[in-house]
Formats: sequence, C-alpha cells, structure tokens
Amino acid sequence: MVMNFKRRNAFRGKAVIGLLLTSLIAAPSFSQDLPKGVKKVTSVEGITEYNLENGLKVLMFPDPSKPTITVNVTYLVGSRHEGYGETGMAHLLEHMVFKGTPKHPNIPQELTEHGARPNGTTWYDRTNYFETFSATEENLKWALDLESDRMVNSFIAKKDLDSEFSVVRNEFESGENSPFRVLMERVISGAFLWHNYGKSTIGNRSDIERVPIDNLQAFYKKYYQPDNAVLTVAGKIDEAKTLAMINDYFGKIAKPARVLPKSYTSEPTQDGERFVELKRTGDVQMLMAAYHIMPGSHADYPAMEVLTELLTAEPNGRLYKNLVNTKKASSEFGFSFQLFDPGFVLFGAEVLKEKSLDEAKKAFTATLDSAAVLKPSKEDIERAKTTILKNWDLEFRNSERVGLSISEAIATGDWRLAFLFRDNIRKVSPEDVFRVAQYYFRPSNRTLGTFVPESNPVRAEIPEAPNVADLVKDYKGEAVVAEGEAFDPSPMNVESRTTRIEKPNAIETALLPKTTRGNVVAAKITLRYGDEKSLANKATISDLTGSMLDKGTKTKTRQQLKDEFDKLKARVSFFGINNQAGANIETTKENLPAVMKLVAEVLKNPAFDETEFEKLKQEELAGIESQRSEPQAIAFNQYRRIVTPYPKGDIRYVATFDEDVESIKATTIDQIKQFHKDFYGANNASATVVGDFDKAALQKIINDEFGTWKSVKPFTRIASPYVAVKAESKMLETPDKANAMFIAGLNMPLQDTDPDYPALVIGNYLLGGGFLNSRLATRIRQKEGLSYGVGSQFSASSLDKNGTFMSYAIYAPQNAEKLEAAFKEEIEKTMKEGFTAEELKAAKSGYLQSRQVGRSQDASLANTLTNNLYLNRTMQWDADFEKKIEALTPEQIKAAFNKHIDYNKLVIIKAGDFAKAKKGAPAAAAPAPLGGSEKK
Repeated sequence: MVMNFKRRNAFRGKAVIGLLLTSLIAAPSFSQDLPKGVKKVTSVEGITEYNLENGLKVLMFPDPSKPTITVNVTYLVGSRHEGYGETGMAHLLEHMVFKGTPKHPNIPQELTEHGARPNGTTWYDRTNYFETFSATEENLKWALDLESDRMVNSFIAKKDLDSEFSVVRNEFESGENSPFRVLMERVISGAFLWHNYGKSTIGNRSDIERVPIDNLQAFYKKYYQPDNAVLTVAGKIDEAKTLAMINDYFGKIAKPARVLPKSYTSEPTQDGERFVELKRTGDVQMLMAAYHIMPGSHADYPAMEVLTELLTAEPNGRLYKNLVNTKKASSEFGFSFQLFDPGFVLFGAEVLKEKSLDEAKKAFTATLDSAAVLKPSKEDIERAKTTILKNWDLEFRNSERVGLSISEAIATGDWRLAFLFRDNIRKVSPEDVFRVAQYYFRPSNRTLGTFVPESNPVRAEIPEAPNVADLVKDYKGEAVVAEGEAFDPSPMNVESRTTRIEKPNAIETALLPKTTRGNVVAAKITLRYGDEKSLANKATISDLTGSMLDKGTKTKTRQQLKDEFDKLKARVSFFGINNQAGANIETTKENLPAVMKLVAEVLKNPAFDETEFEKLKQEELAGIESQRSEPQAIAFNQYRRIVTPYPKGDIRYVATFDEDVESIKATTIDQIKQFHKDFYGANNASATVVGDFDKAALQKIINDEFGTWKSVKPFTRIASPYVAVKAESKMLETPDKANAMFIAGLNMPLQDTDPDYPALVIGNYLLGGGFLNSRLATRIRQKEGLSYGVGSQFSASSLDKNGTFMSYAIYAPQNAEKLEAAFKEEIEKTMKEGFTAEELKAAKSGYLQSRQVGRSQDASLANTLTNNLYLNRTMQWDADFEKKIEALTPEQIKAAFNKHIDYNKLVIIKAGDFAKAKKGAPAAAAPAPLGGSEKK
C-alpha cells in the first residue's frame, strides 16, 4: 500500500497456537559475547542498535509486557529514488515482494497460518514490511527466515507482474476518485519542479502499466540488500537469543559489491506564488496551500511542527477560528512532512457548495500570512507542544507501535532522530515559531492560486540536511520507562485475573489489573439507554448528542477540556449512537483517577454550547455531501437499506443521504439537551479497565462518580430479529468515477450459540478472510488482478437469531462481468467442494493465533470484557468457542455453508460508471479512500 496520511480535522486525533516461549523474556541489554561479526553501536531508552558485517543495521526493543513480537524491515528506498519512467516502481515492487520466493512460494498463506497482522508500505524515502504475531520461538524463526529470504530471493517474475500491475492500477484508480487526494497531488507537483517529492508515490499510470520486468528486477537487486536496510525486532524477545537468530538468517547474505549512489537533485528556490485549479466531479469545495520547508532532520523542523499544530488545532487553532467558527468552511486541516530532503507543509479546508469559495480563500490565505506577522503567545505554544508530546509519549510506550513508526526516523537519517525530535519539541519557544513562520510562510514560497508578478520578490532559501551522524553520535536519551509483566492472554488466564462486580440497577465493572510498559492503562465506559418506543424518531438526536459530548462541559470550555486531557497524557474518544454512549480511554496509571473523573464530568455535565452545535452540524453536513457521488458510500447505503428494512422513524432505520441532511438541519440544541436529560445515566452501564491501576481506588472513583447517576427513561434491549429479504440485483450509476463497488450478501436465522456458528466463522475466514490468501482474494486479486480490495464478512448476534454474510470488491467498471463471474464460481465451488483438510488446518492455526494477538491488546481486551458483562458471559465462552474451532472438520464447514448460504438468495449491489465502461472508454482516473493503514 501507499503510505496514507490523515486529515487532521476528521481523524485526530488492528488451541493450536503453541506454548508461549518462556525463554523469550525481554532484557534491556546483555553483556555476553556477541555473535561473530556483530557489533554493538549504541543504546537509547531501551532500543539497542547492532551492525552486521554485511551492513545490515539491527534495532532490538525487548518488551515482555506483550505476548507479541513485531518484525519490521525498513529499506532505504522510496519514490525519491525512482528514475525517469520508474514512477511507482518502489510501490509496485512492494506488491511484488509478497509474491513469494522458492523457499516461501505462498507468503499470504504463511502470514495467515501464523495469525500475523502484516502489511507493507511505501513512502517518499523508504519501504517497509512488517508482521506482528504471537511470541513463540517458531513464529520468530519463521518471520526472520521469511524476511531474510525475500530480501534477496523474491521471484519478481513476469507472470506475477502481469496480474499485479492491474491490482496496483486499481489502487491508483481508487485514489483518483477523491478530489482531496487528486488536489493534493496537483498542489505538491506544482510546488516541486524537479525533486521527486513532487511525484505521488503511487506513480504514473503509464509507468505502472508498462514497466519492463527487467527494470523492476534491477531496481530490486540494487536496493533490496542488507547494507540498505534496517531490521527492527520489538516485543517479547530474549535479546541475546534473537540476535543470534538474526545473525544466522541475515548474516549469511553477502554484502553487495555495488555502491549506492547518493541522490543529488535539489529543488530550486521558488520564485513566485503558484496556483492549481482542479475541476472534477465532487460534492464539496476545497482549498490547499503548500510551502517548501526544511528537511526533517533540520533544527527548525520541531518549530514547524508546533506551528502546524498552532494553526490547525481544534478548537483554538487560527485556521479553525477564522474558517470554521465563522462558517466560511466546514473543516480545516494541516500536516508537515518530515522527510530526508527539504520537504513541505500542507494546509487545507473544506467548503460547502453553497458557501463562497472566494471568501474562504481570502480568510485562508490571510490566516496563513498572519503567521509571519502575529507572534504566538507562550500559552498557545505550550498547548501545541503538550499535544505533540502527549502523542509522541503514548506512541513510544508501545513496542509494537515503536517497531513500525521508527521507520520514519530511519528514513529521515537515523532512528535516534525520533528521540531528538521529542527533546527539541520541548525546547521550542514562541520566538522559534515566529522566526520559522516569518522565514517560510511567504507568498513567494506558496503554491495556492494565480500567478502574481512582483518587481521585488522575496524568496526563501531552503537549508540542506545537516550531518545526522554529528547530531546523534553522543546522544544518550532518557531513562527507560518501566517494563511490564509477561502477560498470558489465554481466555482462562484473563478470566482468573478479572474481577467482576455486577449489581442490578448499577454500573457493572470488569477490572483486570496488570503491569504494563510505561504503566499504560486502557478503559471503556458504556452507557445503555432507552427502548424501541422511547427512541422512535430520535436516531439523529442520539448521534448528535454523542458527538457533542467532547465540545466542553458546564465548567470547562472545549479548549480547556482538550488541554486537561493533554496534560493528563490521555487519549479519550467519546461516542454516542442509537441506544448507547460512552468513552474509550488510554492513559497512564498515575493519571487514571483524574482522567476517570474528567470523563465522568463530560458524560454527566456536557455544556451543549449552541455555537459548537452549529459547527458540528456543518461538519456532519459536509461529510454527507462528500459521500453523495462515491461508489462505496452509495453501494453500502443501498445494501443496508435493503437488508435492514425497518420503517422510517425506527432507531434501526437506515436513512438516505437526503433524509440524513434533512434530519440534521431540523435538530435543535434544545432537543439535544432534553435527550441527555431523559436518557443518559449509569443504571444500565458498564466500566471495564485493563492495565496498570489501583483496583480499590478505581472502584471507589467509579462508585462515587456513577453510582447515583440514573437515567429518567428505562432501558430495554432493542431486539434485532432475523428478517428474510428477497434476492435482488441493482446497478447504480456513479458518473466520472474510475472505481466501482460490488457488494453481495444475505441474512440468515442464526445466533452465535448455534452449532453451525463456529463452522461458518472458519468457513468465512477461508473464503474471504486471511491476508490475501482467501479463496476470493487468491482468485480475484492474486490470479486475475481484478480488485485491489476483496473479501467477505460473517457475523451472528449473541442475543437474537440474526446472522449476516456479506462480500465486497473494489474494481474497475469495465471488469464488472469478469468480477461477478469469478465471485459466483468461487461461491459455488465452495458449496460443491468445500475446503481441504490442509486448508482447514492452516486456517485454524492462523485464526486462533489472531484471537490471541487481539487479546494481547489492552483496548481490544477491554472491549471483550465490556461485551461479556452485557451478555452475562465469562471468558469460558471464548475458551469453549476456540475448542469448537479446533474440533471442526471439512465436512462440518461444507454442510454449514450449504445450509445457510445460497448464491441465488444474495442481494447484489453494484455502483460505478458502467455507462462509460459500456461505451468502451476508459473509466475516469480515480482515488483510494483516505484513512488508516490499508492492507496491501
């Protein structure tokens, strides 16, 4: 996948398992003799660097608190290293390296069998491959063997390129559907005349389609070598033993004779403001501005990061105040890019169609220009630094996250730059931010609008990268944070460690105290309210009430509330939808009491400020408008309306886009206040906490804060019974969209306590789950290259006889017939032939290990315990379910599929530009949805 970044406003803000190897206990360092040819370089805050004779750098990060290991290989090659005609080659090669080696011919199958959470990403300066898996010696040896083998022995074969290039092209087209993505590419390419940062990592369509296999092989042999790679191993490891394994697997790879050339292209100083205009199908207007900035290793970069936060933070950022508060725009965003060479910072805003783009543009550019003339206050700078440092601190307390995010520092020049960045953020002053804004935020250094001639242009000379070796050579870092315990995530151990308190008409609790790395703790508060009758015609009111929770309390403004959570190093997300609301919490042991009290204040005493409410409505309306022409959104909305046919007004009713808009516009702040008064309370609530905390003290806080808080309206569970739906097929036109969406599914009268449930879970895992290794993915993506994203889902209620099966695929409209035929053939083949014993054995192992990996994540475990409280279940249910999975036979899976799934009963929805495809014209270029990390 291409590395994704997220819009700041929208996203601010994943048994035959074998015994966990007790010898893989983390140790911060070891003093025994190193393996031959291995040299220790340095150690900073628990991470130690070693060098092998062949040039491979190795970073070891032991962490016994999680029963998982993350293996990450970072290659210092990205789109910056591509030559003429090679755009997208680094990303295409990322896909090809998953195609196998003579020793590992089916990598997706191996990843699935080992229950790994894998992926690969490509960015400007690097490519990385990683997998997180259950911490066993067998799994670790497998991962090291896999990564060392595909470093130099990947097939990179013509037959694989013939199918995979169309998958990458499909990914390219899915990105072309988004005006945001396309405008961003145009603005950045307008800002860079010569440097490769001006070229999108996904590449040029013709280069993707026509790249010769010889060129791809040469690119692979040139850059995929040990002297151009950094291997990071983080998690529950024995450092000495793991280092010896690494030396065994990687040390035998010879150091190449070739010398990699240094890139030498420098972007000339921009000599005038530039403007880009994009005209495409879309539903919201948008503004963007890019400025050239210093390299990510430069001393001024931390000040630029603080400046970006200062401008874009909600609700106190200058762009937010001048655009969103004034209703000139519905949202704004900004992010600076920490790159090896001089890079860029990007800002933008979304504007509704009925708003004036010119007025928004004037306010947008005036705000950016003001950064160079209005000196920020010390309070504003400290607030921005607190937010940045909070996110850094929480990220680097998790060994799995560190193992992946450190790739960015590696690509910038050295992994220790990540710690230097934190140290230098602390030192940033208002004077530093003002100086940086004055120097870089000049109209002549901006790509935004029309060309404006000037007799005496003012230009910004961009500094070169400093000598990183000098920056980090004597760096020692801070003390290593507290280590956690080696926790066993088996169901019965979780059960034995969990304390439950379940009393009628009172908040239920499930508490699992355990020591964690950095004393981190995860918690979840869930309120349940109302019934089918009392919630009639209140779906939008319920949703908006939940969205208003974090907009301030009766004693704290929205900004004060945000500041308080930042100071407490707490990540808290509040939610509210249909008949429940609550909060997800991540913080540290010492701050948990204060955070819980603050969360209680938010839930019990929200401000419901009318100005904030009007801003929220504008944001919601902009979100709906941006989906109106998107194939995925249209198809899913239509599918859900068919398979959940409740009457309008029912809390379970699925509204149209128009109905959502009408309902949001009609909702008043008084309705929100009354809804909270009537429905919110803790007499049908639960609290679950997992991690490092004082159980007795926490129980008292929960009782004090929630014990007497009762809702006025009674709570009765809203049933979701099975609804039989007639089969039908609909084709929806979405003009000027290169990607189409395919959805097929059905309802079934099934509960998760039924005998067929385990068989359908594993059957679906084999059909459309796993990592690129399911029946659907192997046929539709791997072999025929028809879809970038294809898979299936199955679920069944725990309380009602109501199950659902659904499959999906993203594809080019001209391939509609091929895709549907392949899908039908695979479904019918499954019904007729079932699955082999070998397939089932691998699926059981992978699925059960993935469940164990899930239980090792504290936030995920808190969710499981929350569900168990509501369902009156213990972890014994999970243990019994996994035993049922282990006992499954191919015959049972085949029988369950034939009993419950029938291709002729499917509801099929297709959305795309089929009219243009029918005429034989190529579908319009189109873009992948924004968001977090996507599977390859």
